[in-house]
This record gives sequence, structure tokens and C-alpha cells, in this order.
Amino acid sequence: MKTLIALEDGTLFTGRAFAGEGEVYGELVFNTSMTGYQEILTDPSYHGQIVTLTYPLIGNYGINDEDVESWKPHAAGLVVNEASRIRSNWRSTKSLATYLEENNILGVDNVDGRAVTLHIRSRGAMKCVMSTTDWDPASLVAKAKQSPGLVGRDLSSEVSTPERYDWPADAARWRVAVLDCGIKRNQLRMWAERGVATQVFPNQTSAADILATKPDGFFISNGPGDPDTLPAVLQTIRELVAHGLPTFGICFGHQLLALAHGARTYKLKFGHRGANQPVKNLQTGLIEITSQNHGFCVDKHSFDPAVLETTHVNLNDDTSEGLRHKQRPMFSVQYHPEAAPGPHDAAYLFDDFIKLMEATGA
Repeated sequence: MKTLIALEDGTLFTGRAFAGEGEVYGELVFNTSMTGYQEILTDPSYHGQIVTLTYPLIGNYGINDEDVESWKPHAAGLVVNEASRIRSNWRSTKSLATYLEENNILGVDNVDGRAVTLHIRSRGAMKCVMSTTDWDPASLVAKAKQSPGLVGRDLSSEVSTPERYDWPADAARWRVAVLDCGIKRNQLRMWAERGVATQVFPNQTSAADILATKPDGFFISNGPGDPDTLPAVLQTIRELVAHGLPTFGICFGHQLLALAHGARTYKLKFGHRGANQPVKNLQTGLIEITSQNHGFCVDKHSFDPAVLETTHVNLNDDTSEGLRHKQRPMFSVQYHPEAAPGPHDAAYLFDDFIKLMEATGA
């Protein structure tokens, strides 16, 4: 089915709907990962976004039941060069097209993904509408311009768990309270592998309710949307850090921790999304190849250097990739040490947090 893709700047692309039909809007972004499309689609951080995958053939290993990162796919739409008509993998239970249709997600192929990516890299991520029903370019461009975008939107509360739940661990030694801003399951799996039981809280939970469970540590997950739209969450974070609870934040959690301590965030031109982002650890001098998915960033010149210290930077653009509190047991990173998909160079951060809990006598 013919599909028209319209961007807010008037640029148009045509394609074919290989899954679903109708009309969807979202911010058009790209991801450079060669594999892991299932993990990308089910990452809540993509809520409100239409994802273009740069690898030319997507869907060849199908969909399985183990590699999901949340209870459903969250991307608003998917754009690829070619959707494989054949799936071949011993774990596969269904095709990518079937999976998208079951979840009412529009999938479009026969699109030059590299052309889309080059345009976004030049002009920046932008609002987009994809439609199989409206082929009038002027109409679709107008709809794209009128769509809400991501700036100023609290999307985290839309994907956070509605009620707390437990993720157990065998012979658990530690209990960590998790603030769910759009968490990926592999973060919980990696805690459990290390003997850390987690209790996952809705993102609007108060500090008093979290402290009442007497956790050994506090973890803030990744998530979608503008981090500067959650004043109540920022207050919760301030209170928990001030209480002395060891704290670790990933991606959106990194941004929230920075905001809670006086920093500013801003929207990147086209964001960092992929499994090959180089990051330098300023404390060790080592380089990590990391998995990333974020459109907002911490201004590393906006906070008090007597309070926060930059620990990691992105080698592509020198942006903030990590912070450490100088007086409190708190650190955070902008990237995804849990991978899924991506390299495991940064998995040590989970171990570092356990050491931090040990050092503080949690």
C-alpha cells in the first residue's frame, strides 16, 4: 500500500506499507544499529517517535518472546529500506510485519533510509506524519507542522508502570528501589544476575513512599520525552539523594539527576541513537563503545563544579555522558550500559553501583 512520509520542513518520501495502515505522527529519528530491531521497537524511550533504521535489510530473523524490553513496542512507526519477507531463526515465533500489525504500528519500507538519515543529520530530527490514506503533500506537511513534537511533553508518565512491582533475584543481598521513567527489562535482568532484587515504582512516587520500603539503593531508569517537565519527580530525586541513599541514573535518569542539582538540559540536533557511540571515561582514560538512545542532553557547563563532576564525554561531539556528585554517593551516565542491543563495554557500571552501596554501608 502506497505511503507518503511528510516532514515539517516540507520534505517528502514515498514508500510501501508492509505492516498496518492509516496515519501516524511522531518525531522522525534514525538508529544506526545493524541488529536489535526488536529491542529498539520495545524500548519505551522511543515512545512518540518514528524510527528509521539505517541497516538496509530488517526483519530477517523475525520476532521472539525473549528479547522484548517492555510489555509492548512503543515506537509510533518504523521506516526501513527493505523488510525481509523471510524470517529464519530458531527462536522466531512470528514475522516483523505480523508483530507490528498486532500492535497497530505502521511499518513502511521501499524507502531510502540513508537519504532520510542524511536529511535528518543535516536539518535535525523533526516532526513527521506517515499516511496510507492521505496522499496530498500539502495536507500532510500541515499535519506534521501541527503535531506536538517532543519539547515540553511529559512522555515518561505515559510509559511508567501504573503500580509498583517486584523483580526478584536468587539469594538477593541487595534491594534497590527503581524509579520507572520508561525502563528496559534488561536493566532489571542485569540487577538480578548480580543478586540485586528490585522494586519498581511509578515515576510519580514520593520520596517518603520509596524510603518506607528501606531500600539499599536508588536507581533511575531511561525514558522518553522532555526531562524538564517533571517537577515532582525532580523533588523526589533531590530528597532521596539528600537522604544519602546511593543513587544511579541511566539516560533519562542521568538528565533528571542533573536537573535536580541545578543543571540545564537541551535538545540535540538529531540525538544519539545506535550501538556504536564512542565515550571516553575521564576517570580512567579508557574508551567505551556504547549503546545510546536519547534526543536531549545535559549542558555540562551549566552546573556547579563544586557539586557535580563530568566523568564521561561523547567523542563525536564532546557532550555530557556521565556525572558524579562530589559529596553524595551518586553517579549517572547518558548511555545504556545494559545494551540490548549493543556492546557490553559499560556493564561494569552495575558492579560499580554495588560497590558504592557496600562502601556506604547500605
